[in-house]
Amino acid sequence: MNRTTLSLIAGTTALAAVTAVAALATPSASGAGTSGAAARLPVQRTGLLCPAPSVSDIADTTYTSFTPVTEGTPSSGKGQLQPAPEESADGTGGTQEGKGKGKGKGGKTTAGQPVLTPKAPGTPVTGDTSGADGPALIGTADGRFAPGWTVQETTSIAAGTGRGLQGVTCTPADTEFWFPGASTADSRTDYVHLTNPDDSAAVVDVELYGKNGAIKSPLGENLTVKPHTSEPILLSTLTGERQDDLTVHVSVRSGRVGAAVQALDDKAGGDWLAAAADPAGSLVLPGIPKDATDVRLIAFTPGDADADLKIRLASPDGLITPAGNETLHVKSGMTTSADLGPLTRGEAGSLVLTPTDQSVPVVAALRVVRGKGADQETAFIPATAPVGARATAADNSAKGTTLALTAPTATVTVKVTASAGSGGGAAVTKTYTIKSGTTQDVDAPVPSGLDGTYALTVEPLSGSPVYASRTLASTDPVGFTIQTLPSDRGLVSVPRTDEDLSILQR
Repeated sequence: MNRTTLSLIAGTTALAAVTAVAALATPSASGAGTSGAAARLPVQRTGLLCPAPSVSDIADTTYTSFTPVTEGTPSSGKGQLQPAPEESADGTGGTQEGKGKGKGKGGKTTAGQPVLTPKAPGTPVTGDTSGADGPALIGTADGRFAPGWTVQETTSIAAGTGRGLQGVTCTPADTEFWFPGASTADSRTDYVHLTNPDDSAAVVDVELYGKNGAIKSPLGENLTVKPHTSEPILLSTLTGERQDDLTVHVSVRSGRVGAAVQALDDKAGGDWLAAAADPAGSLVLPGIPKDATDVRLIAFTPGDADADLKIRLASPDGLITPAGNETLHVKSGMTTSADLGPLTRGEAGSLVLTPTDQSVPVVAALRVVRGKGADQETAFIPATAPVGARATAADNSAKGTTLALTAPTATVTVKVTASAGSGGGAAVTKTYTIKSGTTQDVDAPVPSGLDGTYALTVEPLSGSPVYASRTLASTDPVGFTIQTLPSDRGLVSVPRTDEDLSILQR
C-alpha cells in the first residue's frame, strides 16, 4: 500500500472522528449553550454503596431508592442494589451473604438477588430487612435512572448499644475519606465499613489521629478488601488507646472503596458518621436541631500548619458568635474538640467556620445530642459541600422530617420539590428565600394524597451557595438521624466542540 493511499485513509478517518464528536455536541442536546461553552448533561451511569446496617438482632432497616426526573435522559435504563458478601472480622475470608428477609417492592436480601429495583424516576421504591444479617449493598444505575440516583438506609433499634434511629445516604466509591468525630472510648463501639464494588481487590490504610497526633496502628495498614465484598473494622482493634475524639483517615493505595463510620454508644444511642467534605479553609455544618441539648465540634487539619478558626452560628436572624467559643485553635496533625453546649437554644442553626487569618485546610464534624438521661440520642453533622445544581434526600415522612437550609454568604432562592409517595400521591413544589447569613428550618412540602414515604429535591435558583441537611425523627423508638445534602451529581459539564477541518492539514 503506497503513502498516498495511507494518507487518504488517515485523512478520512480523522474527518469521521471530527464529525462524530460534533454530532455528539449538536445544539439540540439538553443543556447546550453557545459554541465552546460547556453543556450540563445528565450522567449516564451511577454507582452507590450502602454499608451493612446493623449487628443488632432487633434492628429494622428500610432502604429507599429515588431518582429525580431529569430532562434530556434516555427513555431506557435500569438500576438495582445487590448484596455484597461480608468478610469475616478476622480477615480469613469467611462470607455472609445477606440472610435478612426482604419485604415490599425491593425483593429479598439473598445472595445474587437485588434488594431494590427502581421502577420509574420521580417515584421512590422501598425495601426492608430485619435483624443482624443485613448485608452491605452494591448498586448501579444507568440511563434514565442514573442522574441524581439517591438511596437512603434507615435503621431503627429499640434497645441496646446504638439504640434509636440510624441513617446514612449511600455513596459512590472513592479513594480518600476523612471522619472527624469517631471514638475508641469505653462507651463507644465504632466500626469503619469498607465496601469494594470492583472486580479487583482494594488495598486500604486506616489511620487514626487523636489529641496528641497520629496513633500507631500497624493493623490498619495494607488492609485488603476483596472484590465485591464489604468489611467492617472495629476501631478499638487497631489501637489500645482509648480516646473520646478521633479523626479517621481512610486512604486507598490501589482500587477504590466506599467508606462510612458506624458510631454506637452504650447510653446515648448512635448513628452513622458520613465522610466530611474535603479539607478546606472555610466550612459549613448545616442543620443543628432546635432542641439539641449538647453540641460538640471535632476538627482536624492534615497539613503542616496550625489552623485558627472563627466559630459562628447561622441563626434565623443572622450570624452570631457563641459566647465563650469565639475561636478554635487546631494544631497540625492533632484532633481538637470543643464543647458548645445547647448551642441553638430553641432556634434553627448551622455552624460556619472561617479562618481568623491565614486559611489552612481543615476537616470537621459535629456530634449532636438530643434528650437527657436515659432518653439521650446522638447524630452527626459532618462539614459538607454546597447543594450545587441539585440535591436529594429520600425516605421522608409527613411528620418527623425537618429540612434545614443555610445561606452563609448571600441571600438565595431555593426550589424544593416533594416527590410522589412510594405508595401514591402527587408531587408538590414550593419556593423559599433564605436571607444571607441565616439558617431556616423550612416548612417542607408534602405530596398531595401521600401514601408511604417521599423524596425531597432541593434546587437553588440563584448562583450563591446554599447548604442543606435533613433530619428524620422517630418516637418509637425515640431517635433521630441527620443527613447532609451535597450535590446529587446528576449533571456533568461536557465541553462543547465544533467541526475544525484545519486539523487535517496539521
